[in-house]
Amino acid sequence: MIASTSSAPQSPLTVLNEEDRLFQTTVRQFAKEQIAPHVRQMDADSVFRKDLLKQLFDLGLMSIEIPEEYGGQGGSFFQSVLAVEELAMVDPSAAVIVDVQNTLVINALLRFATEEQKRKYLPRLAKDTVSSYALSEAGSGSDAFALETRAVEDGDSYIINGRKLWITNAAEAGLFLLFANSKPEDGYKGITCFFIERDFPGFQVGKKEDKLGIRASSTCELIFDNCRVPKANVIGEVGRGYKVAIETLDEGRIAIGAQTTGLAQGALNHAVAYSKQRKQFGKPISEFQGVQFELAEMATMVEAARLLVYNAARLREQGLPFVTEAAMAKYYGSQVAEIVASKAVEILGGVGFTKDYPVEKLYRDAKIGRIYEGTSNMQRMTIAKKLLA
Repeated sequence: MIASTSSAPQSPLTVLNEEDRLFQTTVRQFAKEQIAPHVRQMDADSVFRKDLLKQLFDLGLMSIEIPEEYGGQGGSFFQSVLAVEELAMVDPSAAVIVDVQNTLVINALLRFATEEQKRKYLPRLAKDTVSSYALSEAGSGSDAFALETRAVEDGDSYIINGRKLWITNAAEAGLFLLFANSKPEDGYKGITCFFIERDFPGFQVGKKEDKLGIRASSTCELIFDNCRVPKANVIGEVGRGYKVAIETLDEGRIAIGAQTTGLAQGALNHAVAYSKQRKQFGKPISEFQGVQFELAEMATMVEAARLLVYNAARLREQGLPFVTEAAMAKYYGSQVAEIVASKAVEILGGVGFTKDYPVEKLYRDAKIGRIYEGTSNMQRMTIAKKLLA
């Protein structure tokens, strides 16, 4: 049972089977007991603790869908979504670290990598190696395929030059899924996907960004200066990198919807708990109808966002079309996160505006949901395109 703020019966979409329920409970307990005590300090330091990162690996949360034969958990995409949601209730930074590893990088390898590539890299990703997804550049944000990073064929290798910006997990990552154009004259059909190891000559991780929110999740630039990459590290077909990007991002948006929904649920939980403790005019503020109505509205929005996320995840697992539903989940979840976190700050009042209480951080963390892995306007375009087809 997920909706902790209501005793009303749950819809079939939010009722979990026994395996998923136990998985959810395990992640929730880990987040509360192991991550929660360190959230404030990690936010202040802009660093995710190495010991917690190791625990994410030990618990199998960095290899949820990797088959057991490669050292992973052999879990489902839906479990990846559950993990992201539960972690985000406590710390959205932890959630996005797990999200990128599972729904973007590992997902791409499982679908597009050769058997040799899988056997080389998946065990590392399952054991102790963080990964990163390198698509964005200064001139290619929403216009993702306007990238200028170039890959020039040279014998049995490619020579890569260029810069990537706003790359999540970059500070910790040992492996990078990189998109570069190997045939600029062919436009987006020249884009090729490569797997880059951190110690490849000519490659370095550059400046780490100082951000508004999700501060414990690293965001850095990547610099390629005549970086030599073996042809064996091409993921999928040469010139078909756009397919890798599109398909993985479509699924990643479901997980961002889960992250923003989890964030909103966390903010709601704090608001409910505080409203029962804070007294004004001789009684808890939870007894005032004005506060009750706010909480009711927040709870309804969170549950609606959750239903959109779970529906998109189930469609994806069943092999049914889900792109529009993923866009809806990402778009609406990001709205709900911002609104609910803001209302939580207001319910807590003056203390909600201080760093002594976690809702201030959740409010800052919420803003990125409208921006990364496709802005809100890009999601609107996707939804409208389906409506008008």
